[in-house]
Amino acid sequence: MNRKIRVKGFYIKSVPLIAYLCFLVLLLSLGNWQLTRSKEKALYISELNRNADLPKIPLTADLIETAKSLRFQAVEVTGHYDDQHQFLLDNQVRHGKVGYFVMTPFYLNGSTLSILVNRGWVPANPDRNQLPDITVHENQMTITGRINHFPGLGVKLKGAEIPTDTWPSVVQLIDSLVLAKKINRPLADFQIELQPESPDGYERSWHISVEITPEKHIAYAIQWFGLAVTLTVLFVWYSLKKSNE
Repeated sequence: MNRKIRVKGFYIKSVPLIAYLCFLVLLLSLGNWQLTRSKEKALYISELNRNADLPKIPLTADLIETAKSLRFQAVEVTGHYDDQHQFLLDNQVRHGKVGYFVMTPFYLNGSTLSILVNRGWVPANPDRNQLPDITVHENQMTITGRINHFPGLGVKLKGAEIPTDTWPSVVQLIDSLVLAKKINRPLADFQIELQPESPDGYERSWHISVEITPEKHIAYAIQWFGLAVTLTVLFVWYSLKKSNE
């Protein structure tokens, strides 16, 4: 029933009022979300600029627990790869083609904790049952790369973090705890992106592109808030008009 509600001298029908409030909440939420994204993006850029220019440091067992806070820091790690337990992170697009990031556990000397090394991108075979050959030597070596968070998903689907049973194991989303159970060994909660000049890697373009800057997010927020103001003005005008009629 479309009842009338009296508000300070004029009447508002309940259905238009409810519709107005729903749209207003939506517009304000979108504006606030854009402001939050602006703050996050500004922090991200600041972190990138601060750590990217720092000199390379050796990543020892003592630094593992706090290494996630050193995002974009160049590091040098000594140990060996685990060729038998590799992961293919699915749905990674390069040059308009779908492929995988090759994520290989690296056993750090002096620590029981292993680190996933992102060895780069490989294209997927049209027949998804045929996985790429990502064999790597397990010799003792020192690799260089940079610390980063695991790649994320725009929309996280249920079960995306569950790897397939075979090796190499295909997974949609990296969850270090889940994969640690898979390889029966603790995994660090970050990745090392293998330096482009290092051997045993694939296509590696670790440039950071910020398609939407913090300023653009603020501009989008202003647009959403502007629409909220416009909606309010139109609703008040419509209500006054109907009340006078």
